[in-house]
Amino acid sequence: MKKTVIMAGFILGTGASACLVGCNGQAKLDYPETKTVDTVDVYFGTAVADPYRWLEDDNSEETAEWVKAQNAVTNAYLEKIPFRETLRNKLTALSNYEKMGTPWKEKGKYYFFKNNGLQNQSVLYECDSLKGEPHILLDPNKLSEDGTVSLASFSFSKNRKYLAYVISRSGSDWNEIYVMDTATGKLLEDHIMWAKFTGVSWQGDGFYYSAYDAPADGKGLSAKNEFQKVYYHKIGTPQSDDRLEYMNKQHPLRFYQAGVTDDERFICLYESDGEGNAVYVKDTKKPGSGYVCIAKDMSKDNSIVHADDQRILLKTNDGAPNYKILEFDVNNLSADKSKVLIAENEHLLEGVNMAGDKIIAVYMENIANHAYLFDGKGNKMREIHLPTVGSVGFSSSSKHNEVFYSFSSYTFPGTIYKYDIDKDVSSLIFSPDVDFNPEDYVTEQISYPSKDSTMVNMFITYKKGLEKNGKNPVFLYGYGGFNISLNPGFGAMRIPFISNGGIYAVANLRGGGEFGETWHKAGTKMNKQNVFDDFISAAEYLIREGYTSPEHIAINGGSNGGLLVGAVVNQRPDLFRVAVPQVGVMDMLRYHKFTIGWNWASDYGRSDDNKEMFEYLYRYSPLHSIKNDGTKYPAIMVTTADHDDRVVPAHSFKYTAQLQASDTGNEPKIIRIDSKAGHGGGKPIAKVIEEQTDIWSFIMYNLDMNPTE
Repeated sequence: MKKTVIMAGFILGTGASACLVGCNGQAKLDYPETKTVDTVDVYFGTAVADPYRWLEDDNSEETAEWVKAQNAVTNAYLEKIPFRETLRNKLTALSNYEKMGTPWKEKGKYYFFKNNGLQNQSVLYECDSLKGEPHILLDPNKLSEDGTVSLASFSFSKNRKYLAYVISRSGSDWNEIYVMDTATGKLLEDHIMWAKFTGVSWQGDGFYYSAYDAPADGKGLSAKNEFQKVYYHKIGTPQSDDRLEYMNKQHPLRFYQAGVTDDERFICLYESDGEGNAVYVKDTKKPGSGYVCIAKDMSKDNSIVHADDQRILLKTNDGAPNYKILEFDVNNLSADKSKVLIAENEHLLEGVNMAGDKIIAVYMENIANHAYLFDGKGNKMREIHLPTVGSVGFSSSSKHNEVFYSFSSYTFPGTIYKYDIDKDVSSLIFSPDVDFNPEDYVTEQISYPSKDSTMVNMFITYKKGLEKNGKNPVFLYGYGGFNISLNPGFGAMRIPFISNGGIYAVANLRGGGEFGETWHKAGTKMNKQNVFDDFISAAEYLIREGYTSPEHIAINGGSNGGLLVGAVVNQRPDLFRVAVPQVGVMDMLRYHKFTIGWNWASDYGRSDDNKEMFEYLYRYSPLHSIKNDGTKYPAIMVTTADHDDRVVPAHSFKYTAQLQASDTGNEPKIIRIDSKAGHGGGKPIAKVIEEQTDIWSFIMYNLDMNPTE
């Protein structure tokens, strides 16, 4: 299948020297020369060179020196952008507004997160009533001086005596779990290490969590993660005494999570191979009973949305690409014994919440959320009217009928409402005071034909009065993968771009979840080129309709979206002026060899699957398809971070080294490597502002913009 041959390499040095003048008047950068090695992998008879394999070692001094040299070049470039500090100040000011999360009610008290504007992490508050004086229950800003320790998740014990909270350090996927006494605010001695992709679910005086064995020294951020286990931790005991609840020795590359129903009767076990998940339920009222499978097909997405002493409700796309709700009798559980409570319809069912004895179902209709109220028997009662076209998130419980929701859209900052079920009325709870006037802007939703004539949706937001003169700056964003939908949402960091005449465009590409599983599958494995075609066609539409031209388009995407940017730049470098791939999957032949990269094979396929899959991946892999014939590429700034153990930084390192070594014209090809940061989650606002300043500065400078507003 594949064999690896490694031979001696050589070091060319890492110093930066003088600059030359480039074709667009910018100085052509003189990049640090990068060591190469004669590493060759053979895939089904095809030899593939990997000269920068050594950059996969994130612990070596050579890699550290390379990072230092690259950041020196990048920082020197960014420091010369004349409006960079002005933009930083503007983004800081725009971020400095109070933000509130959706409240929820638990055992007679209300809880919510709030950020005063520039706090690195949002703070958890508790109060007796929403009009009462709240007090701080947990302040994640006190977990570290620089805000790089973030709260990943948390869970109250059933009696509210304890709060277990999960933290991430420097953005890593590795988690630690602590337990706090809610009455005193003091930490207990309980401390869990090497948890990952986990929540906390209480039963009695302990909780379930998911973890891996501790990695070898120095390999925590890159080693392949195998054999996830579910443990039960009893309060007051060391982690070494935790009971192993479940592991599967036959399947090292699967995820396992356990959850406990509110009445503590059932333990629900989720088993996932990366594509979907199976669901098992154990009835603790029946001594000696084991787990019963109620959803067996791991190629489908299954999740329990409610359980009580009579029934279990399951949201599933098994036999229903747009999802349906099944009902199981708790006294007769099996995968074959259920009835449809809410049937699939033509729209994607995104979310389900219980509200007392009623059900709130949120659907995606033409990439905008619509919410409907159902009775407990699955009969539709009415639509819950939302403020405008946008995205909604509900907070409610089967224990009471108090309902809250948050709503946002491209020109609608996140706002909190309380919904009265009996009166069918929404009342405002919280509205942010953002330095932004929505009346000055407009959002259009359009559709355009892709290469194969499939119609694709796109949102474009811009300042009123914009002329279609073919010269407007465009920021085009996409993702297109893993069944993830790009719902409308507000972002203060975009304001300087659109207020200075820019168009913010989001394309809802195949591979995403906007139109259910069929739309998702149309952008996976041997269909992945559809995603790239959809994105390229979005740019062509904007040009064809007179919004812009190739010299005014910047493209951006992160993670799978970083792969998207890298691939389309290689395929159509003539179509874009600027590209910013963030934390991207750039080596499609080796992605599965690091941390949880194997989990992405359901979308990508693997280079060792078969010859056809290898050749398909090899053709579009951003690292392997960079042109080296003088073709002019756009200005490119790659971003990654030293603690990214989701998409390891080696992807971006190797891609950047290959870009800089190839003949792709005079535009800059630089990399921004953050420290004490990961894939993006939990990043403190201070680091967010720094990163966004650099990204928008790079984009606006290379689009010849001179921001004044």
